[in-house]
Amino acid sequence: MKEKNKEEVRRFTEMVAQKQGWVLSQDTALYEDLVTGLMVNWNRYGYFLCPCRDSEGSREKDQPIICPCIYARPDIQEYGHCFCSLYWSEDFARSGKSPQGIPDRHVEG
Repeated sequence: MKEKNKEEVRRFTEMVAQKQGWVLSQDTALYEDLVTGLMVNWNRYGYFLCPCRDSEGSREKDQPIICPCIYARPDIQEYGHCFCSLYWSEDFARSGKSPQGIPDRHVEG
């Protein structure tokens, strides 16, 4: 498995955001922390495990929380951003609001 660097992870997040019609966190420090977390998780597990969640021990069990997680779309629709605040809706980005803590659908489910 080839390790990823931060630039490769940034490109991944940009590609996801563009494909989904989302925008990336406008909090630069938070965005860089999330990129670092995704990079560490890729280099540890071989997949982009959400940096805000713990691994269940296998790719199969972690599938729901591989970035972008299955909770991102409903979270963005309801709250304007995903759980870790990596991805935002365009409307939320334009609103000038700051992301707030939201319920973790992964724990609830």
